[in-house]
Amino acid sequence: MTTAAEWVAGARPRTLGAAISPVLVGTAAAYADADAVIWWRAVAALVVALALQIGVNYANDYSDGVRGTDTKRAGPLRLTASGVAAPAAVRNAAALAFGVAAVVGLALAVAVDLRLLLVGVVAIAAAVLYTGGPRPYGYSGLGEVAVLVFFGFVATTGSAYVQLESVPTAAWWGAVAVGLLACAILLANNIRDVDTDRVAGKRSLPVRTGVAAGRGVFAGCVAGAFVAVGAVGVVHPPALIALAALPLAVQPVRLVMTRRDPPSLVAALVGTARLELVVAALLSLGLITS
Repeated sequence: MTTAAEWVAGARPRTLGAAISPVLVGTAAAYADADAVIWWRAVAALVVALALQIGVNYANDYSDGVRGTDTKRAGPLRLTASGVAAPAAVRNAAALAFGVAAVVGLALAVAVDLRLLLVGVVAIAAAVLYTGGPRPYGYSGLGEVAVLVFFGFVATTGSAYVQLESVPTAAWWGAVAVGLLACAILLANNIRDVDTDRVAGKRSLPVRTGVAAGRGVFAGCVAGAFVAVGAVGVVHPPALIALAALPLAVQPVRLVMTRRDPPSLVAALVGTARLELVVAALLSLGLITS
């Protein structure tokens, strides 16, 4: 029987900063514009983002497990591939997480704008089809694009929109910052898994372009995130405090650019996730105090 600790590990808690960060930045951008926060909407947006992230992690575990992609993969516990949990149980856990996101998202849509229902449907469909369905787009090198769209632009601007019913400039640039760092997290993961993904037929971006190009894209994402922080700072100068996170970028960039062994790239992934959360926290602090 699968233990609670194994379910938590299968949810990949180290990746959850990618869900928290855009909500922090979007809500702070709204506060900087209106000098107020509707707290229940902020909490609801956070629940939706976390539920979607957990849901996509379980859905990815299930789909990759039944396809055989995760059989020899390094990194966090894979519930399905390891046999720790039955495939149906992992699929149901994903469905439960998506159900939570749908219910809470519905409450937000009713309170704010019913057009958000369409956004929610598209986000859940994108999460399911990342590695599921007959033609999973994560197997075609489009995972990073989806991460930038949904855990960058949609989550950040959506968090601002549920506060203001409009999207300030700072939220757009903040979306670029956190979205690019979320892409970098996925790139570190995919660079680590290049060899096993190639054998399994999963053509992730680093498989399609080669490791050297994947490394360049990773470094570009990290650099681009700090350029976006500078753009936020043009509108709200106190937000430039987020540049203080630059030293935290050194280790993950160095590891990705110079190492291929799974432990080093797992450390790079964790370091990039930490970097995104710190950048988001500092950026939010700067926006709130501007």
